[in-house]
Amino acid sequence: MFQLLVLVLAIVAAIYMAWNIGANDVANSMGTSVGSGALTLRRAILVAAIFEFAGAVLVGKHVTSTIAKGIADPTVIDPNILMLGMLASLIASGLWVTIATYFSLPVSTSHSIVGAVLGFLMLYNFSLIHWSVVWGIVASWIISPLSGLFVAYLTFMILKSTVLSKDDPVKEAKLVGPFFVFITVVIISMSVIYKGLKNLNLDLGMEQSLIISIILGAIGGLISYFLMRRYTYEYATREDKYKKLERFFIYLQIMTAATVAFAHGANDVANAVGPLVTIVNIYSGISLGGKTVIPLWVLVLGGFGIVLGISTWGYKVIYTIGKRITEVTPTRGFSAQLATTFTVLVFSKLGMPISTSHVIVGSVIGVGMARGLATVNYKVIKNIIYSWVVTLPAAMAFSAGIFLLLKSIFIG
Repeated sequence: MFQLLVLVLAIVAAIYMAWNIGANDVANSMGTSVGSGALTLRRAILVAAIFEFAGAVLVGKHVTSTIAKGIADPTVIDPNILMLGMLASLIASGLWVTIATYFSLPVSTSHSIVGAVLGFLMLYNFSLIHWSVVWGIVASWIISPLSGLFVAYLTFMILKSTVLSKDDPVKEAKLVGPFFVFITVVIISMSVIYKGLKNLNLDLGMEQSLIISIILGAIGGLISYFLMRRYTYEYATREDKYKKLERFFIYLQIMTAATVAFAHGANDVANAVGPLVTIVNIYSGISLGGKTVIPLWVLVLGGFGIVLGISTWGYKVIYTIGKRITEVTPTRGFSAQLATTFTVLVFSKLGMPISTSHVIVGSVIGVGMARGLATVNYKVIKNIIYSWVVTLPAAMAFSAGIFLLLKSIFIG
């Protein structure tokens, strides 16, 4: 009876955490699209909902081991204590992300759930914690945004020198546009294919993924070449040529935004369902020492919660990333999204704990800096960084308190 009750509570808590992920992290993929005007808020939420759900259900990764086994060995923890600890982690991380979203601050849901798991482990047995994982997370606070900043800055400066600074930017865009399409398709294909399509029985290696991505990129570049050749235009004013140029990049920006949403749903859904799967396995009598299998209904549950969060509260953090850090246009939004996708892909390959939230913020700052330091709102950035630093200890404190409460209620 105890385990059944904890399972039911964990299902509710997982939906709550998934709702928070949708509300806070939707800005990772759609913030710049709304800020640039490429998508209205309503359309951005619709696109995000579709691709986040598809990513969560079709390509949801088996990262429960990262959350449970990466921080501590679950086999040495009493099953009932582990169930309560995972339940406390879900509730605590959800509460922290709710608070951050209320203040329109983009935080890492991955770091929130890891901090929450750490919180109950420190109370149960401090010596069980694998501190190398924790220090890797701390290092990612610095590495993630700086990497996104650098790549976005470089991308926008290349775009600026090859297109934006020219007398006829649309003409130049028609010439170099297919190359940007090629690069975009290669990167977004790699981000989806190489991150693993295990649930679809397509676990491709680096070389195979790269070959397929290059072929898809070449096809995309070739198609865009013929489409761009047919585009005719006239400039009414000097400002008009830049407006026409920005229209050129709207579709590329939407494409990269949809891909980030898909990849996010595939990877971050585990922040909500990872602890739930541990509880489901214990309830079902499955050994935690073997391979963990995530039931399809759990992924659907997580995808549903994410879509719910996107639809009801996603607008708050979208405005922070899309409008409050710096002015965003389709060319700038495209640069930030492309940098985010590329950075997350590279660091995933290196096995480093990467935060999409941290990368997109760094990327938007990088684009702003490419236009001049005065264009960046440093007050907003300061508040965001404060929220990043507080995430781990706040989630730990919440989790420790909730764990003690649950333990006193259920075990005594």
